[in-house]
Amino acid sequence: MGKKETLYPPLPVIIVDDEPQVLNSYDMALRYGGVDNIITCQDSRKVLSLLAEQESEVLVLDLLMPHLHGEKLLGYVRRDFPHIPVIVVTGVDDAETAVRCMRTGAFDYLIKPIDNARLVTTVGRAIAFQELTRENRSLKQNLLHKELKHPEAFSEIITRDEAMRSIFLYVEAIATTLKPVLITGETGVGKELIARAIHRLSNRPEPFLAANVAGLDDNLFSDTLFGHSKGAFSGADQPRKGLVEKASGGTLSLDEIGDLSLISQMKLLRFLQENDYLPLGEDDPRQGNVRIIATTNRNIYALQESGKFRKDLYYRLRTHQILIPPLRDRGADLPILLNHFLEKAASALDKKKPTPPPELLDLLATYHFPGNVRELGGMVFDAVSQHGSGMLGMDVFKTHIAPSGLQSQENAGVPDSKTGLAVLFSDRLPSIKEVTQLLINEALRRSKGNISIAAGLLGISHQALRKRLKRGKQ
Repeated sequence: MGKKETLYPPLPVIIVDDEPQVLNSYDMALRYGGVDNIITCQDSRKVLSLLAEQESEVLVLDLLMPHLHGEKLLGYVRRDFPHIPVIVVTGVDDAETAVRCMRTGAFDYLIKPIDNARLVTTVGRAIAFQELTRENRSLKQNLLHKELKHPEAFSEIITRDEAMRSIFLYVEAIATTLKPVLITGETGVGKELIARAIHRLSNRPEPFLAANVAGLDDNLFSDTLFGHSKGAFSGADQPRKGLVEKASGGTLSLDEIGDLSLISQMKLLRFLQENDYLPLGEDDPRQGNVRIIATTNRNIYALQESGKFRKDLYYRLRTHQILIPPLRDRGADLPILLNHFLEKAASALDKKKPTPPPELLDLLATYHFPGNVRELGGMVFDAVSQHGSGMLGMDVFKTHIAPSGLQSQENAGVPDSKTGLAVLFSDRLPSIKEVTQLLINEALRRSKGNISIAAGLLGISHQALRKRLKRGKQ
């Protein structure tokens, strides 16, 4: 079975001109520019019926045609198909005609002879306008109804968090556009799962490929993405396809984009801008047909402010931006994630699913999870692998969650930005006794009264905490 062809844009660009050589010229220019879903029409009388039968992205319309003049046809199209951008083309440089066409609703007005680059750019702007219009319409519809149309696309993501649900709605709205997506969030929050969901909803039939670009030097980055020809460098005995070619018609996810060098960033920016690339050792550029998703756990905004990440690449990538919240901000997800990972671990280890102790969730709720969902999954798998029978033990979790790792959900490991201190003091310096009692009270509040967990938060033994509590009551 042959490889299914993915055309761009998904709906065709219709070109109307009575001269065959002009149609052929426009067709070749657009295809070279990456627009390969094209229908040509020589008879202006057939355009309205064609539009009625075939949904279209953009209409490129010549004015001076026999049978039905282009300006008259423009009025009919704007009346019956107002959602289709019409690019008017004419050989006559007439300001009055141009003004009339723009007032009728033409998207743009081009005068022959048209430079190929300008034709491609103008059609590209019209396609981008259509994509933005559809995206806004989808966003409004999703926000109004707040119902996922394709919940199955997110089946791998275990959550009941409202912020995650909002992300799902946004993903549904942007999935079918071809613009790049920037996904940010801490390690282990599920960035690749969101990237895969975008691909599933994109209607792009070809593969989803993911590559970690952290640590790649500039040559290896170019070779990985764009490939090379035979003899391009020493050791290049065979030609190699890059990931852009391998993922053609599909989606390419570039992980750890924040670690790219400035030179590699420039190469990626050029590809995103021009949609063409040059394999190592070749002189003729190739056209790309791939949706780029970039993911990172770094603060891209801070990197570009410090000059370590190109601002133009940042602005290009953030056309669609998704920030996935950390697990510590998704408290409602802990119970269902714990149950999910218990079932998954038990199945993988061919064991009966163990029963977790009631206090386990209280313990987990005190932890800030720097590794997020992935870290929780690893903890549960380790605990189940050591589990014999009966109630699941707490030792693995307590060992993993060392006292230094038990921090507040709100301020986990984050010192005050002005002082650099993790604790702030009032004008009156409190006594050691007062601070100690405040710490104990806070630990008991966070552990929901569980003395063992509170002792772990404070870094002291269960017995030591009991003694302090007794002294406080005397």
